[in-house]
Amino acid sequence: MQSLFQILMLLLDIVWFFIIAHVIMSWLINFQVLNLHQPFVAQVWHMLNRVLEPIYSRIRRFVPPMSGIDLAPLIALVAVYALRIILINNAAAFY
Repeated sequence: MQSLFQILMLLLDIVWFFIIAHVIMSWLINFQVLNLHQPFVAQVWHMLNRVLEPIYSRIRRFVPPMSGIDLAPLIALVAVYALRIILINNAAAFY
């Protein structure tokens, strides 16, 4: 059961990394540091969108953008962190 706990923690870490990478890429694209006409940048951007859009769309149903600011990534990060806390506090159930 310890393996299951470690796998769940690894998956949450991967989701955390993807969300952070998506947020940073969106800033760099908006400030024109990165260009979506570059094939590699476009490929990474579309992959991150395909992976994270199902998560963001569920959050956006309840929290619409406020003054052009999308809070879905922030709420997703808080949810991932909350899940990590819940798993760590209940780690004894996995042993």
